[in-house]
Amino acid sequence: MKDLDININCDCDVIHADIVDKVRQVMPEEDELYDLSDFFKVLGDSTRAKIIWALDESEMCVCDIAVLLNMTKSAISHQLKALKAANLVKYRKEGKVVFYSLTDDHVKEIFEKGLEHIREK
Repeated sequence: MKDLDININCDCDVIHADIVDKVRQVMPEEDELYDLSDFFKVLGDSTRAKIIWALDESEMCVCDIAVLLNMTKSAISHQLKALKAANLVKYRKEGKVVFYSLTDDHVKEIFEKGLEHIREK
């Protein structure tokens, strides 16, 4: 993070009650914010981020992801289980092969926006 030459702390004791009240009225419930925090924790693992990136590009099976990331199928399956529990990935079976993909466009958009933000540095 860049060093800032300015004081970023508010140096006053004035409370802007109208702003506080307006924000309080639309603030999500505590349990929603807790769930949102958990959602981002799941994405906070670099292996899971790599899997999400791969699935953002294409539907893939465990074997393909394992080869791509140079990991064991067991390790990939473990991470996919966490991603599935967080409703970030889904799967479909084709014969004996199980293909994974992102659950929906929301997951794709969140991941791509996060990556875009990081690349803006």
